[in-house]
Amino acid sequence: MNQKWFRMGMAGVFLLSLALRFWGLGRFNTFVFDEVYYARFGNNYLTHTPFFDGHPPLGKYMIALGIWIGNHIPFWQDEVNGFTGSVMSPISYRWMNAFTGSFIPLITTAIAYQISYRRSFALLAGLFTACDGIFLVESRYALINQYIVIFGLLGQWFFLLALANQRQQRHFWLILAGIAFGVSVATKWNGLWFLLGAYLIWIIAWGIHLWWSFSFGSQETQSQRQQENLLSHSPLTHPKKEGSQKSFSLSFFPLYTARVSRNRIFKISPYQVLQTDSKSEQVSLTPLQNLTQLNFIHIIVYLAIIPFIVYALIWIPHILLDTRYGFVEVHRQILLFHERLGGNSPKVHPYCAAWYKWPLMTRPIAYFYQTGQTTQEQLPVMGPPLPSGTGKVIYDVHAMGNPFLWWFGVAALLFLAGILVWQFVIPLVRKKYFSPPTTLCADIWIALYLVVNYAANLLPWVKVNRCVFIYHYMTAVVFAFLAIAWFVDQCLRSYRLELRALGVTITFVILIAFVFWMPIYLGLPLSPFEYRPMRMWFNSWI
Repeated sequence: MNQKWFRMGMAGVFLLSLALRFWGLGRFNTFVFDEVYYARFGNNYLTHTPFFDGHPPLGKYMIALGIWIGNHIPFWQDEVNGFTGSVMSPISYRWMNAFTGSFIPLITTAIAYQISYRRSFALLAGLFTACDGIFLVESRYALINQYIVIFGLLGQWFFLLALANQRQQRHFWLILAGIAFGVSVATKWNGLWFLLGAYLIWIIAWGIHLWWSFSFGSQETQSQRQQENLLSHSPLTHPKKEGSQKSFSLSFFPLYTARVSRNRIFKISPYQVLQTDSKSEQVSLTPLQNLTQLNFIHIIVYLAIIPFIVYALIWIPHILLDTRYGFVEVHRQILLFHERLGGNSPKVHPYCAAWYKWPLMTRPIAYFYQTGQTTQEQLPVMGPPLPSGTGKVIYDVHAMGNPFLWWFGVAALLFLAGILVWQFVIPLVRKKYFSPPTTLCADIWIALYLVVNYAANLLPWVKVNRCVFIYHYMTAVVFAFLAIAWFVDQCLRSYRLELRALGVTITFVILIAFVFWMPIYLGLPLSPFEYRPMRMWFNSWI
């Protein structure tokens, strides 16, 4: 894919995201789900009304900024309400989320490109992210979960850019990464998991580096081994040619990515770039292979001290407004708030869903549900609810992912985890002793990056005893989107017809599923049959 088509594709993904988030944004002139808290809290900053919330303030600052700007825009003031404590249009407290949420697919695209330098993979990652339901729903209402993801992903992207640059530019991107990570944590504490992912991948990289050095000795010995060994052909597939007709890629779906010429193949260490005289012989690498260029001081200064300073500074306006609690005391109160929420049981909240229910999406949340007699009724329908089964039109907003995107994403992550087991564990079983792999190609690093970050954003919830919901999975599932995009890209680049057909099929299934479930993302009117059983396939979804 050339640069022109890549840019056009990115523009198309962004415009699609923007249009879906702004279309019918004021459809429900009432509070939807946790807007009852966050829209009101955002307005409290503008009216100087002290309040306590169980989360850090950044998300509410963004909503407050949106309200302030939105109240000065005349053309969406036709329908107003006073639920926030001030009279305003619902679009005023929603538009900022819709606008910023439109950038999530672009940030995902940027991360995919930065870890692979493959435009096709990057564009697929952005497209799949744009075709997810829960990100669309969260972006259309005055909620704060999307800001954890936006700034957490920005932190990851800046971190990758730092790895790809040297000296002053590296310091610049590391500073931005620290700021973004701090802002993510200042939205909700689970923004820390993005930082945890960066820490873990850095620790793993150093572990592999030390393992390699201990096993193979000096750099000169490593270089000799690289020149002596040959990279074996894949038993699965040979991907399509790129660039010069004399060059080709060898891969295990593809596990190894090395561009060579004249049928010469080289092995490389996990950290050494293979230099050749010909551009066609330049090995395709990833900035993740530069992780060991960051030392402990870099991590402490840029990814610990700077995020903490940013996090603390963000609290200042809130503490000046609500003088009851200082910086330390407000955190104690937040911790007590979460401890009082109770366990993961329907008795606490009907939509409580433990962490293991998220990957297969067994318990999504209904953010809004009303029935009416005709599509001409003004929403929300006033008066007592209709008796069960008598409504002819259903309006439902479900915080629910694109089912096939989520399921395919989990399958792709399992595939990547299997690749890592094959690379690191199987040789141990065969040789009966620890021996580092003689090669770590770009796709192995991509697999490590995606699996580690997914685990870092999911597994900490195992120990959480309070009631949690499926939207807490948003920080992890984006790495599942990247995983299925990687898998589809490998299929589409393959010479094997059945693999290319598989990639095309997966892509179309995801796109069709997004369109099919779109009415429950946007709250469009449905007949009882169109709602259930057509779209609500399982009782646990309702």
